[in-house]
Amino acid sequence: MPPVGTATAPTPVTDAVTGPATSAGPERLAARILGLLLPHRRAADPEFAARPEHFPLQLAQLADFIAAGEPIVFTLPGFPCKSPNPAKVLGHLPDEGERLSLTFLDRLCAEIGRLHEPGARILICSDGHIFGDLINVPDDHIDAYSDELTTMIAREGLRHLATFDLRAVLGDLPYDEKRARVHERYAPTVEELREQVLTEEETLRLYRGITRFLTEDAVGFTGTRSALQRECRRRAYAVIQRSRAWGELIAEHHPRAVRLSIHPQPAGVAKFGIRLLAAADAWTTPWHSAVLHRPDGGWELLRSEEAARLGRAVLRDGRPSHYEGHADSHVGR
Repeated sequence: MPPVGTATAPTPVTDAVTGPATSAGPERLAARILGLLLPHRRAADPEFAARPEHFPLQLAQLADFIAAGEPIVFTLPGFPCKSPNPAKVLGHLPDEGERLSLTFLDRLCAEIGRLHEPGARILICSDGHIFGDLINVPDDHIDAYSDELTTMIAREGLRHLATFDLRAVLGDLPYDEKRARVHERYAPTVEELREQVLTEEETLRLYRGITRFLTEDAVGFTGTRSALQRECRRRAYAVIQRSRAWGELIAEHHPRAVRLSIHPQPAGVAKFGIRLLAAADAWTTPWHSAVLHRPDGGWELLRSEEAARLGRAVLRDGRPSHYEGHADSHVGR
């Protein structure tokens, strides 16, 4: 199977059902739709051979939309802003990584529409403003990223996608006040999270992953390495608090939606992890990296400084978009 994000669309799952897809019944059709998602699953348990029946919650949610004859709605928190680390990204605006990822998501919805006539749509729940102050990205950069993301969706004709952010919820209030309101209403306590880090493998993995990102993205820190690590561990708890709060807010506004996640997830939990583009690290996203177009035609997410070693920068609309791999370059793993 080609890497996610290439020009090849996801291959629909087929079975012995003949005639219109709706004749399969909601439960069976839900399993076929979930079969479309499985090849692109971002798994916390990659060794597990997951099948549709291992996702009972998602099957029930899909069947609910199917039985009602309604478009299936997915929510995907993510696409927050670019990393502030210039060694990892090409700038603070969406680039080819976001374009390929959004195109893949739109194409996946189109494939679902071939099985379920009312179709499907994905709501991109951009969470940059939720924790922008914790990751040291200014709100005007987050606004510019989010606005360009919306423009990109319209320009590319991605009709199955829409965006949702704090502006859709709390309007023109100052961002510090928006963050405070969401935190106060929805966030778990630090004590609750500390207990979960000690007792839950998934929360521990998330805490470590966010701590690593915060440490890598620290630009201009003047203290010692140990002081930086302590500060990033502290901020990691706050990022998880805000992220959980954002998830609760989304669930309140879209209670029936199927929840997707850009983080690796085990089978059977409330979130279905989904890969956006091929990457060696399961935590890598388009907003923490740059895209290399390999000589074999595939696309891969890499740190910008590594991609620059393997290819030449390509401009689109006058700004860096991605890297075109040298004919003799090889991405070693």
